[in-house]
Amino acid sequence: MILNIGGRTDIVNYYSEWFINRIKEGFCYVRNPMYPQIVYKYDLSPSKIDFLIMCSKNYRPIIKYIDLLNSKYRLMCHYTITGYGRDVEPNVPTINESVSTLIELSKKIGKEKVIWRYDPILLTKRYTKEYIIKAFDYIASKVCNYINRVVFSFVQIYKKLETNFPEIVPFTDNDKDEILRGISQIAKKYGLRIQTCGMEEDYLEKYGIEKSGCTTKELIKDIYNIEYKLKKEGKLRHGCHCLETRDIGAYDSCPNGCKYCYANQNYKVACYMYKYNHNINSPMLIGNLKKDDIIKEANQKSFID
Repeated sequence: MILNIGGRTDIVNYYSEWFINRIKEGFCYVRNPMYPQIVYKYDLSPSKIDFLIMCSKNYRPIIKYIDLLNSKYRLMCHYTITGYGRDVEPNVPTINESVSTLIELSKKIGKEKVIWRYDPILLTKRYTKEYIIKAFDYIASKVCNYINRVVFSFVQIYKKLETNFPEIVPFTDNDKDEILRGISQIAKKYGLRIQTCGMEEDYLEKYGIEKSGCTTKELIKDIYNIEYKLKKEGKLRHGCHCLETRDIGAYDSCPNGCKYCYANQNYKVACYMYKYNHNINSPMLIGNLKKDDIIKEANQKSFID
């Protein structure tokens, strides 16, 4: 089983203490987002976790525990660093702060385990395609010695984004062409492998961009030289070729406040849940078990060959 602690909320940034407590206890409970009365119990023993995927915009809170995690689990750390300001990502560290943390993380666990995420790419009147390319170049110049690859995607316009983020300007074909050409050339300049996540377009090859996913058998083999037998893709979104993972987070619980967020329906609710409905000693990230909950053992089959 591949464990993901970053798909539904930013556990690394806001819930590190809770997660480490769960690691020490050896289990956690996860409420089914579609059927809330059903609660899954996950065994967090290293023998039950094939790979631990961490996705975050700020690894600073978990750095002090990273040696412990790296000694127990096969880690893959996706670090999102974009060029947006607080008007888009209000509670995310600055570029330079994030770069500093990424470098420290890379030195501790190895550059092959750290993947820079430059996504989602979006356009507004402030964040033009020229701005996007320039920011990519700046960040790449700072992190190129501490990573091997960068993953990017273009923003997907969910229905709620039309309300929450009306400033977004739709991409034209020319916009995408200029951005793809620009960032691929920059990646090549700094010796970085560049790949997409959630894009099916066949024309990417002409830019030297790999069409892949952020959690694939190829990536696992590249990092750990392990043949992974699981063939089922998670299909988190259109064009996604990532392997199926299990997420122990909860929706509507991330205080980052990113305007393009898909995991929060309501930012105020997310902040409330974080502040008032989270207990670092609870076996569940948000809330507690209820007397009528149905607890089931999670399916945690290993697929390591």
